[in-house]
Amino acid sequence: MTDMSDALAGLHCASRGLKVESEEGFGRGNLSSPAIIPLLAARDRTAGKRSNEEEEDSFSVTPNPFPELLHSNLSPIVSECLLPWTKNSSTQVIKVYNEDQSSRAVEVPSDITARDVCQLFVLKNHCIDDHSWTLFEHLSHLGIERTIEDHELVMDVISGWGMDSDSRLYFRKNYAKYEFFRKPLDFFPGHMVSISSETNGLVDHSQLIETFLNSSTCPEIHGHLHAKEQGRKSWKRFYFVLRRSGLYFSNKGTSKEPRHLQFIADFSDSDVYTVLSAKKVHGAPTDFGFCVKSSKASCVRELRLLCADDEPTRTCWITAMRLLKYGMQLYQNFLQPHQKQKASPMRSISENSLVAMDFSGQKSRVIENPSEALSVAVEEGLSWRKKSCHRLSGHGSPSSSVSSLALHMSQPWFHSKLSRDEAQRLITQHGLIDGVFLLRDSQSNPKTFVLSLCHQLKIKHFQILPVDEDGELFYSLDDGHTKFSDLIQLVEFYQLNRGVLPCKLKHHCARVTL
Repeated sequence: MTDMSDALAGLHCASRGLKVESEEGFGRGNLSSPAIIPLLAARDRTAGKRSNEEEEDSFSVTPNPFPELLHSNLSPIVSECLLPWTKNSSTQVIKVYNEDQSSRAVEVPSDITARDVCQLFVLKNHCIDDHSWTLFEHLSHLGIERTIEDHELVMDVISGWGMDSDSRLYFRKNYAKYEFFRKPLDFFPGHMVSISSETNGLVDHSQLIETFLNSSTCPEIHGHLHAKEQGRKSWKRFYFVLRRSGLYFSNKGTSKEPRHLQFIADFSDSDVYTVLSAKKVHGAPTDFGFCVKSSKASCVRELRLLCADDEPTRTCWITAMRLLKYGMQLYQNFLQPHQKQKASPMRSISENSLVAMDFSGQKSRVIENPSEALSVAVEEGLSWRKKSCHRLSGHGSPSSSVSSLALHMSQPWFHSKLSRDEAQRLITQHGLIDGVFLLRDSQSNPKTFVLSLCHQLKIKHFQILPVDEDGELFYSLDDGHTKFSDLIQLVEFYQLNRGVLPCKLKHHCARVTL
């Protein structure tokens, strides 16, 4: 993986006029201050008060929109540097939805990017920014949606919507957005990928992503897909080939000869979307549907509807189409937040110098033994839980089990009365990578819980059973061999240890109220 990263970094630096912006040039605006949007109106009010002397100035600059923050004798160029959003006086109001259908309308500059909108809602909702927050384009009338890439201008996306269409922007996590840069083998099966015919062989997976990003190479994705015939309800299976020049299908078996390949679409003016409920709505053979939609398409008949046999196949096609369309720009999007982290580390020097202390004796002492410090931390955590349970039981909860229930109900990974199908849909929306999980009530047994976990692009469900031992209630995933006093302790354990699970718990599915 290190070799591939070095190769990508070298390719990135050598790309034509493309470079990752520094922290100061982040996106099209700096969202570090949540007061930016309300104060945009102040810019328009102060603009009318510009004096005749300012109008004769040789510099065409934006006046200081924050007189209460910047001294009046400062150059207006200062405010322009500090607030890049104020360079454009045009603003628009957009409405963004959450999974619970709650929405929030905000006024933003007309040249705002999808990443900046996500940063804005992260600040407004006090979310932890782990770089997985994503803006989605959801076209309800067509039953399709896609990830809006971080660099895309939101207003350009909205301008393509029809006046009568039920189209929305959704704000949620997508852990798989750039995962293919970290683990390309999980996204591109060897039997589906090859390079230009000049090499006459399969591509080396250590250089796979570099092959997609380098415009001088010709990667190729090939395999069977189901396609819906134009103007008909039937689906037919064809052999498809994806190249830089576009998407093709063969009218003679698996032949790739030019006379047998028929052109379907290119991506200069098209985007790839996930089809929601492909089997139910469009009569597809499976639910792993996706489509290619041109910017001018406004009805289902104008979509190129396709269907894969399984999720890994669909993921491979969609990821390859994104890479061939955006190329190096996706790699820039992937690198940008990590470079910003290096420029401004989250932890300060004082935080890094924190030490464990023992105040139990007459004199305090520093705990130098790491094992002792860890055991003290665990003991403190258990003590906190007992105190919390005691406080809850004092407010009308008659048993410790009820108190434990109340504790995990407030956790972001717990989704209470969520059905199996809804859990699978929510995990799929958050990105099918190893370790995405949630906990929910069991629909078949009200006294138990279920852990839903993604592993190898598949979602598995594990029942959490209550275990009664000497009058105390515990929870277990392995028939009582490993017991936990509450679900919080269970989740924390499997975040550190795989145990009976196929992988550790890494990313929880969260719903944020806007």
